[in-house]
Amino acid sequence: MKRINSVLAFFGVLLFCASLALAANKPNLPTVVIITTGGTIAEKTDPNTGGSVPALSGKDLIEAIPSLSKTANIKVINFSNIDSSQMTPQIWANLSVVVDKALDDPKVKGAVVTHGTDTMAEGAYFRDLTLKSRKPVVFVGAMRNASDVSPDGPANILNAVIQACSDEAKDWGVTVTMNQYINSARDVRKTQTSNVQTFNSGEKGYLGYIAMGKVTKFNNRPQGQKIPLPDKLPDVVTVSAYAGADGRLIRCAVTSGTEGLVVEAVGAGNVNKDMFEAIQYAIGKGIPVVITTSVYHGSVMPVYADQGGGALLMKEGAILGGDLTTAKARLLLMLSLPYVKDDHKKLVGIFKR
Repeated sequence: MKRINSVLAFFGVLLFCASLALAANKPNLPTVVIITTGGTIAEKTDPNTGGSVPALSGKDLIEAIPSLSKTANIKVINFSNIDSSQMTPQIWANLSVVVDKALDDPKVKGAVVTHGTDTMAEGAYFRDLTLKSRKPVVFVGAMRNASDVSPDGPANILNAVIQACSDEAKDWGVTVTMNQYINSARDVRKTQTSNVQTFNSGEKGYLGYIAMGKVTKFNNRPQGQKIPLPDKLPDVVTVSAYAGADGRLIRCAVTSGTEGLVVEAVGAGNVNKDMFEAIQYAIGKGIPVVITTSVYHGSVMPVYADQGGGALLMKEGAILGGDLTTAKARLLLMLSLPYVKDDHKKLVGIFKR
């Protein structure tokens, strides 16, 4: 666990000042900040290994899109260049500080964050929960690297900038915008490992669509939440239920010092007897436990009252995580615990929103 304190904020300001680059300066155009963090969008194929590796800076990315200069004045911040499988909540916390600092400039209309797709849905949600600014922030990435015969990164960046400048895209908070579709940070999921049409929002639907340089609005943003970045991010562990699970991983997490647990249950939020007893053990030790589901659509609900059923879990003090994915429930619990750890009712209320 690392502290998000004044030193971190100072680091963010230094990074902002050191990495800022002006790509255009036309007074009749809005200004958008592009903050690069890495991912496939900034990678090329290594001729020796045949695999994708980090290769492009923010300057390289925007130079590959000449029409950007007709859309907005672009400022670039090179935050990092890592694969998103290497992202951590602490890095996302650092990024939140930098994004807010960039959006403090009254001339800036919005921000685009380039990010790897593996953890983009979670990174965008973390940002949506913690950002202070109400200006649009658009997460964007690529499924094909820059060496591909048909890379999708340039078009995705252009569309993200168009969205950040559009009055039609107001009040959506942080979004994930890929392959022309706009998703809310709360509901978006990556659903396919290699196809460019991988992100969707399930039953909730897309917020909008971008075509011919314009944003078409489909839906309003789901109710948003804001949680200040805590001084310290607590240790929160996720454990999955499965046929024959014996609860040992829950007990191990508790004895190793975790401060919170998210249990990915089955169905509407059900676990077997052994998992139920392990959850009771964790709750008895004062560890908050949130229940999610491995099912793609629908919410965790107090339907079943047998041992391990959602109704009995809730009665024992577990918190039902609604329709949040397990990874996002972990982030919400992690950010909430420093403020409401000892107030079970408030913590339940946070997950009911």
